[in-house]
Amino acid sequence: MKGNDIQKAMTITFEEAAFGVKKEMEFTRVARCSECNGSGSKDGKVETCPTCGGSGQRRVTQRLGGMAFQTTATCDACRGTGKIIEKPCSNCRGTGYVKVTKKLDVDIPAGIDDGRNIVLRGQGSAGRNGGANGDLIIEVRVKEDKFFTRSGSNVYCEIPISFSEATLGAEIDIPVLGGGTEKYQMPEGTQTGTTFTMKGKGVAN
Repeated sequence: MKGNDIQKAMTITFEEAAFGVKKEMEFTRVARCSECNGSGSKDGKVETCPTCGGSGQRRVTQRLGGMAFQTTATCDACRGTGKIIEKPCSNCRGTGYVKVTKKLDVDIPAGIDDGRNIVLRGQGSAGRNGGANGDLIIEVRVKEDKFFTRSGSNVYCEIPISFSEATLGAEIDIPVLGGGTEKYQMPEGTQTGTTFTMKGKGVAN
């Protein structure tokens, strides 16, 4: 049986989303017990359940209106594991699994948008009976920026100007991602709401 997936959220700034960043993620997952190596037995001795023959299930006969029906149910003797452990491991109490806290460095790619997921294969909880580990699924949440907004790969900012600058034209300072400003020559006769484009100043696709 494959292990459970783990879903976590990570919040980053607008500029971290634009340029990419490495962030440490802390999460809790189910892992195989290191003391018994996942067997659940203190001394390593595990016997096949004699009640279910190791299947973890037993047949149940039910009668209804003079007719007999057979169904399967979880074995009570071994609780569905198919194994009997006489001396359970004290660390995992015979389950073979424990909850552990793990820290992991996660690479956030440049250009990631709000609400996108990053999937790290095999970093989820441990599988059962030889099954693969689950995945760690990280939902990226991007904080709003006080200067910039985003649509796709384009970044927008709103610049207030004076009446004389709009009428006569002017060289103005435009804030850019990463900090600082760049000069832009605004033509005379600029109307309110006019959009100008600075090439290559958006985010990575």
